[in-house]
Amino acid sequence: MARQGRSADWGFPRWRGYGASSEAATVRLCDRHGCDAKGDCPAPKSPNNPDRWYFCERHAAEYNSGWNYFEGLDKEEAELREKAERGDTEGYREAAWAAWGGPGDGTRSRDEMRALEALGLESDADFEAVRKAWRTRAKEVHPDLRPGDKAAAAEFLKLQTAYEVLRAAEDRRAWKG
Repeated sequence: MARQGRSADWGFPRWRGYGASSEAATVRLCDRHGCDAKGDCPAPKSPNNPDRWYFCERHAAEYNSGWNYFEGLDKEEAELREKAERGDTEGYREAAWAAWGGPGDGTRSRDEMRALEALGLESDADFEAVRKAWRTRAKEVHPDLRPGDKAAAAEFLKLQTAYEVLRAAEDRRAWKG
C-alpha cells in the first residue's frame, strides 16, 4: 500500500497558486478544420447573429480580414461610429506611451496612416522612404514652381502636414529608444 505524502498546500505561505487545482482545464480547440490550436477568439458566424465560431488567433485574423465594419456607411457616419466607440476606450489611448494600449500592433496611429496615404506610401515604410516621397511630391506642387495655382498650393499644404505628422512620430520613436 502506497504511503500518503505530505500536501504542498499547508501552512503559510501557500505554496501553490491561488485558484490552482489538480483538475484538468477544458480547452476549446479552433473551429477551423484540421487546426489543433487553442480556439479562444470568438467570431460571428454571420452579421447580427449571436452564434460564434471560436478560432485561434491566426485563423481569426484570416476570417476577420473579409469583414468591413463600416460597410454601407458614408464617411461621416463611419467617423461618428468610430468616435462613439472610441469614447469607451480613451484610457487605452492615454496609456499608449506605455506601448501596450496603442492601436493595432502599436506601430502607427490613424493620423500616421492618413499621412502615409497622402504621401502614397505603404504602412511599413521607413522614415527615409517618407522623406524621399515627400521631397519628390512636394517639388511637383511647390507654390514657387506653380504660382497662382490654388490646387497645387492645397496639395503642397497637405503634403507638408503629412510630413510633419510623420516626422513628429519618428522623433517620438527615436526619443523612446
